[in-house]
Formats: sequence, C-alpha cells, structure tokens
Amino acid sequence: MGKRYEALVKDLDLAKLNTLEEAAALVKKCATAKFDETVELHVRLGVDPKQADQQVRGTVGLPHGLGKTKKVAVVVRGDKQKDATAAGADMVGAEDLIEQISKGFTDFDILVATPDMMKDLSKLGKVLGPKGLMPNPKSGTVTMDVAKTIKELKAGRVEYKVDDYGIIHVPVGKASFGADKIAGNARTVLEALTKAKPAASKGIYLMSITLSSTMGPGIKVDHGVKY
Repeated sequence: MGKRYEALVKDLDLAKLNTLEEAAALVKKCATAKFDETVELHVRLGVDPKQADQQVRGTVGLPHGLGKTKKVAVVVRGDKQKDATAAGADMVGAEDLIEQISKGFTDFDILVATPDMMKDLSKLGKVLGPKGLMPNPKSGTVTMDVAKTIKELKAGRVEYKVDDYGIIHVPVGKASFGADKIAGNARTVLEALTKAKPAASKGIYLMSITLSSTMGPGIKVDHGVKY
C-alpha cells in the first residue's frame, strides 16, 4: 500500500461495523484523490452463483442519482424514434445506427433496443459484448417502452448482478455527494437486493457489506440489520 493509503487508514478501525450513514461519512473523509471519486457498494451474498436458481440480477433506480448523466443510444424504428428523442436519448437510429456500431462506434454508456431490432444487433456481439453494451431483457435495456426506460436511466437507474464469487458491485454516487445521499442510495440498493433473494438461498443472505470510494479503503457496514 502507498503512503497515502497508509495515512488514510492510520486512525480507522477497519474491523468496525458501521451504520450506512457512518460508513458514508468515513468514505467521504477518505476520498482525497484529485478527482471526484465514485462510491461503490460491495455486497457478498449467501448464494451459489453456479446454480441457475440462485442468480441475483436486476435494476434499481437510485433516489439521488449517480452524479453523472449517462449517454443513452437507442436502436428503434418508426414512431418510437420520436418517443426516444423526446425522452432525452442522446442518439437514435435503426439500421443506420447499427451500421455505425458495426464500424466500431461505441460513444455511449448504454444501448437500448426494441425486441424487433435484436436480430440485427445480435450480429454485433464482438463489438458490444466485450464492452458490456449489448442490450439485454434482464437489465431492462430490451423493451418496447423506450421512453420510460430512457428517463429511468437518465435519472440514475443502475444494474446489479452477482459475480462468480457471489458479490454484487454497484455504484451509489460520488464522493462529492452528501453522506445522507450516499447512504440513501446504498439503502435503496440493499432493499432491492433483499427483495431479490432467491428462494433457493438458505441461511444468511447479506453476508457482508462494504462501502468504498475509487481510491479509498473499504468501510464495513453492519449487515445484521434489516434492509
């Protein structure tokens, strides 16, 4: 660890279980980088990701947003192009946009598509797949209600998905946010995860909760309370 990190943790009790509000305040205190660090929530779940009936995946809208407006591209035909534009999409197209993407254009954060466009988009797996940009029904980015989806994404909707180690990683704001907003966003995610608990998951579900900034130490959160 570098001297900066050692100085940050010198007076911290990294084993202490904090409330969300306490953890958010400590994360802010430790976010001393020269940029506005992203604050992430890391949750270890009592699931076996290898089992199909213990997958945890979904989306949740953060009440205080993410501090950054995502650039949303939409692949859609007909009148829904007008709906997408009116809802705030940054770029809208059909075959023309697909052609751009096929040539390597990926200047967007999220790609939304209607189901009828997925046959053509699926051919771009080598371009979109590695960047995590392929629309997916499970993440809510393949939909007929493009206007609603765009508005939710712009407002701060995030996706959560358990990784191979049974851990969820979700951004919940910026270090410049107030501690109350960071804690509020984190609580919303934890409530969503609790509701998404698979029936096949037995025993302790929220096994550990940690809050951290991009360059800061992990601050433990009390996982023994109900969310």
